[in-house]
Amino acid sequence: MLRPSPKFKRAAYDAALSSSAPVERDDAPIWETTLWPNRSLGRTGFRITMAILAIGFAIPVLPFMWAGGFWILLPFVITAFIALWLAFKMNNRQGRLREHISLWHNLLAIERHEVSGEVKRWQANPYWLRIKLVEEGGPIDNYLTLIGSDREIELGAFLSPEERAALKGELETHINRLDINA
Repeated sequence: MLRPSPKFKRAAYDAALSSSAPVERDDAPIWETTLWPNRSLGRTGFRITMAILAIGFAIPVLPFMWAGGFWILLPFVITAFIALWLAFKMNNRQGRLREHISLWHNLLAIERHEVSGEVKRWQANPYWLRIKLVEEGGPIDNYLTLIGSDREIELGAFLSPEERAALKGELETHINRLDINA
């Protein structure tokens, strides 16, 4: 859940983990993790997929190469190929979304990096924090929210329902281990 799949490049994983913490503190967090959407198609897979699609689009058009129909079909095939290429690129762009969670004795901080480059920060005292998991009837299954500092935020909306439930358990475990007086 919180580890990259083997298809991820190690450099991208290290870069995500080495990002600056949501708040500037001298002490290291007790626990921290970075969440991002699952991506099953890397650069090599994208190139292979696009090559297969190009060949697949060319095969039905090639018999018309010496006939007049070739020039009629060619713009449609090129348009379809470009549309698929752009759709894959837009989908891959969504993979830049990530959430960085840091936990200290007296602070839980979350930094969300949007696809647009915008960074949203939220923090709360873990003593007053409530973790809410709406299993059914929410916007998505196992809808996970954190309530604190007079605000409610969603967490890990891009994760699978099972991963959100596991994240809730992991957060509760680490928060329950805190010594609030430390």
